[in-house]
Amino acid sequence: MSDRVISQSVQNNEESEIEKSLRPTGLSEFTGQEALKESLSIAIEAAKHRGEPLDHCLFSGPPGLGKTTLAGIIAKEMGVSLHITSGPVLEKASDLAGLLTSLNPNDVLFIDEIHRMNRVIEEYLYPAMEDFRLDIMLDSGPAARSVNLPLRPFTLVGATTRSGLLSSPMRDRFGLHCRLELYTEKEIKEILKRSARILKVEMTEEAASILSSRCRGTPRIANRVLRRCRDVAQVRGNGIIDKTSAEKTLEMLGIDSEGLDPMDRKILSVVIDKFNGGPVGINTLSAALNEEQNTIEEVYEPYLIQKGLLSRTPRGRVATQIAYQKMQKTIPSSKMLEQEQFDF
Repeated sequence: MSDRVISQSVQNNEESEIEKSLRPTGLSEFTGQEALKESLSIAIEAAKHRGEPLDHCLFSGPPGLGKTTLAGIIAKEMGVSLHITSGPVLEKASDLAGLLTSLNPNDVLFIDEIHRMNRVIEEYLYPAMEDFRLDIMLDSGPAARSVNLPLRPFTLVGATTRSGLLSSPMRDRFGLHCRLELYTEKEIKEILKRSARILKVEMTEEAASILSSRCRGTPRIANRVLRRCRDVAQVRGNGIIDKTSAEKTLEMLGIDSEGLDPMDRKILSVVIDKFNGGPVGINTLSAALNEEQNTIEEVYEPYLIQKGLLSRTPRGRVATQIAYQKMQKTIPSSKMLEQEQFDF
């Protein structure tokens, strides 16, 4: 049980296929994000009625909330093909040109981690998004010339965990801006039940309640924990995910009653013990943890901040009084005034 359940990476091809099988394929199957679904539903119906591509969509929010799934749902609801890539992969203008010229009318192009896309490539996207044309420069120096390539109408769906890193010109070219929020325990419980039915494993109501409170409001984590529970139930139990197998799985994964895993606790411990509760800069914290800065900022911090365990200030990260209590540490009296200022 060494795999980190909140990792952004997929462990292997088999698990990737299982994850795909658990994804909803229509808005009616998608649990939660009600306002977003209503907005998308209206936009899709209107676009279909007019026979036009859907407006370009930007999905933002923490990883694992369903941005890729929604891109697939949009393509299916529109009756078109989905083409998937990511920002860092598009290194040259020719990469983008190859993708865009291969699209059929009204197809959906999904760019994950769009905030990490090269700014030069981003500028090539502007006329493509606005006028469905691509301006490519051929040769260089005195022989350089611009070639205008007409494109078939398409919908660009961008996904980002850090919308603040997107340039204003790029952000303004999206007609639909959709922010995905962490799911409630009730919604996670419904997702767990649906996934259990697809995996053909029985799960008790009590087990579903226990798991839903420990999955950080994130469907991807919920589904991964559920698969580990299934393994434990089949190997150490009677094949049914019950209270015992659920608690055993969470114990093996190191997930506590607040949904914190070992890395969460390590972050808090490092901030408190090594840096006297902070403030500590993200680069320093990354080096101390031997973890990538992006992973800390995109995967761990949002939940720690939401739980009131960590504060992000102009001077760096600061452990809160709640964090000291959680880690069973005594907050120094010299930090009390600072804490009040940061919390304020």
